[in-house]
Amino acid sequence: MKFCSHCGKEIMDEAVICVNCGCSVATNNSAAGGNAAITDPNDAPNTGFAVLGFFIPIVGLVLYLINKDKSPLKAKSAGKGALIGFCVSIAISIIYGIIVGAVIGSMY
Repeated sequence: MKFCSHCGKEIMDEAVICVNCGCSVATNNSAAGGNAAITDPNDAPNTGFAVLGFFIPIVGLVLYLINKDKSPLKAKSAGKGALIGFCVSIAISIIYGIIVGAVIGSMY
């Protein structure tokens, strides 16, 4: 099994296009003559990158930008963690603001 270089989903070794995103997955030695990006053979989703990106979103963003071309699955993990961490922090800030506003409003 191999992975799509565009969306990161697992695909069959014989596949010409990804069934998930529809992009061509032709390799450099294929008959189609495609130009697939050279990726790290050890590329796999990394939970450590996702957790780090969740707790420190700016680090997740930097890891995504550094790894997006050579290790797309690791970069995707870091990017997802950063995005989820950022959204959670915004939601917590909004809830905190509502609670503080309610407490201050009840004082007057």
